[in-house]
Amino acid sequence: MDSQQLARYIEENDGLSKPWLLLQLRLRKLQERKSELSPEDYICELEELHQALMGLGEWWVGQESEVFNPECP
Repeated sequence: MDSQQLARYIEENDGLSKPWLLLQLRLRKLQERKSELSPEDYICELEELHQALMGLGEWWVGQESEVFNPECP
């Protein structure tokens, strides 16, 4: 799934309020730009994404079933 498809999925499934999905989108966009970046710049941006992810903390607490076991359509 490319970043445009992922963005569409996030919008269609009310994911704009879910920071972990937005981080996935940022990661996908970074992966798509990898060939345009120097290895140092890529690692730097990847580290920034990692810090953002760690900053979410235990975002899943209280919504484990929704996040980790979503109902299949």
